[in-house]
Amino acid sequence: MNPPPIDHWQHDHSFHQDNRQAERNTHRVILLTLVMMIIEILGGWLFGSMALLADGFHMGTHVFALGITAAAYVYSRRHATDTSYSYGTGKVGVLSGYTSAILLAGVAALMVGESIDRLLHPNAIHFNEALLVAIIGLIVNLASAAMLHTGGHDHGQSHHHDHNLKAAYLHVLADALTSVTAIVALLCGKYFGWLWLDPAMGIVGAVIIGIWAWGLMKDTSSILLDRQPAADINQQIREALESDHTRIADLHVRHISPHALSAEISLVSNEPQAAQVYKEQLNSIKNLHHITIEVHRFSDASFVTPSRS
Repeated sequence: MNPPPIDHWQHDHSFHQDNRQAERNTHRVILLTLVMMIIEILGGWLFGSMALLADGFHMGTHVFALGITAAAYVYSRRHATDTSYSYGTGKVGVLSGYTSAILLAGVAALMVGESIDRLLHPNAIHFNEALLVAIIGLIVNLASAAMLHTGGHDHGQSHHHDHNLKAAYLHVLADALTSVTAIVALLCGKYFGWLWLDPAMGIVGAVIIGIWAWGLMKDTSSILLDRQPAADINQQIREALESDHTRIADLHVRHISPHALSAEISLVSNEPQAAQVYKEQLNSIKNLHHITIEVHRFSDASFVTPSRS
């Protein structure tokens, strides 16, 4: 009897999250943000408002970040079957999310610097025109956030597992937050004369955006640096494989995409089985998609009952 062909034993490494709805919605959000950026820059120039002009260029950084998001979706999809990537392109979106988080932190730093400058050097504000543009900007940002949130649930995936989409979502929320704080500050400045509130609210918004950026950087960097996932995954693997005759000598678990895990396991056993037997014992562990197991015979009789911590 001839053995089955080699491709019978092979499997693909396509672990990227193909979220076409999120990709399409990202393109729509880029277009909306680009239009709003042009409106704010023109409004700031026509009405002599530095606040609107600065916010327009600030939106330009988000257009750039959203472009990174869109490019990551296209790249990961087109190279999903590229064998030069050992574990596929599942981390492309994570890398995009990390890059966007850095840009988001940069935007927060620029907002702090600009707000401090306005506190020290107040400028005249055209309240009615600025309010109109800020309200339009808020509506655009809320519509964009709604589209990205809807896209995050395509194929039953939560947007919290798609770091690429989460980064885009946070950029849009940052713009919405900027619009809200601007509206509040402009209303208080117009009716109460509190001109200082505009830059003060800018600092508050920058701090919140900075916190969002830090959280996203922590989430994405842990995946990019192959930090071990939650400890309960390791415990589930040990409970599934270890017995009176078998023990794990070495275990490495890591993310190969936001929603897929890889495990490299070295076993020692008095009664070694085929690697496939051990793999089948791990079938119940969620999101464990790529498993490599090596099995060694253990000759020391003292290992019959392994110690448990």
